[in-house]
Amino acid sequence: MTDPYYDVCGTGPVLLLVPGGAGHPMGLEPMTRRLARRFTVVTYDPLGLAHGRLGLPVADQRVEEWSDGARRVLDQVLPDGESACVLGTSSGGIAALDLVARHPERLRHVVAHEPPCVAALPDGARQRDRFREVYDTYRAAGPQAAAARLVAVLQERTVQDGDPEGRPLTDEEESSSPMALFLAHVLRQFTSYVPHPAPAAVRLSLAAGADSRGGLLHRTAAVLAERYGGGFVEFPGGHIGAVEQPEAFADRLIDVLASR
Repeated sequence: MTDPYYDVCGTGPVLLLVPGGAGHPMGLEPMTRRLARRFTVVTYDPLGLAHGRLGLPVADQRVEEWSDGARRVLDQVLPDGESACVLGTSSGGIAALDLVARHPERLRHVVAHEPPCVAALPDGARQRDRFREVYDTYRAAGPQAAAARLVAVLQERTVQDGDPEGRPLTDEEESSSPMALFLAHVLRQFTSYVPHPAPAAVRLSLAAGADSRGGLLHRTAAVLAERYGGGFVEFPGGHIGAVEQPEAFADRLIDVLASR
């Protein structure tokens, strides 16, 4: 078992970040810098894509593998007797939900922002099928066509069927693209995951972007909050609010973590 990949900046209580997509933390630096004024920010890189492994082959991913890696990161960075806060976004939010369910021992507050746990919805079977269609589109026509279908799914719009434009990627092209790796090896597995109840000792907040209102993942976060007893909070921006409005997103996170 290799050591987990992560970066550390700032000082203060430990805040673990679990990025979305294929786990590549690209675009999170402005938010991280803001948070580092208040926290020791530990950014987990599940596949090591920002640590020299982009371009290497990637297997299909499992939620439990990401959360086990996150636990090992905390084991390495947490001082004895201390606990950590966690922010997981998108697929990283799913890993954060699994972390709090299976490894709650040193967690204080977990925030899962728009985790696409659509299998937990009343119409979960239909939503899983729609994400499978995104994957099939990726395999048939590449990432641009799949991304267009994914946006329609997230906005709960009807997808117009037709021959998608584009071509499949070569193995080399796929291994060099974080988005392609997400579509190929993360999307189906993670959106099929159904969370387990979180222990009462750990505070759990389900979050969604204000700009995501009316969309699938805003609805998903609200359902998960009601079903699993977590609070529901809104953040600035949409699904990638941490990139779109990094300082406002960071400030909102600080407020949520400070609340009781």
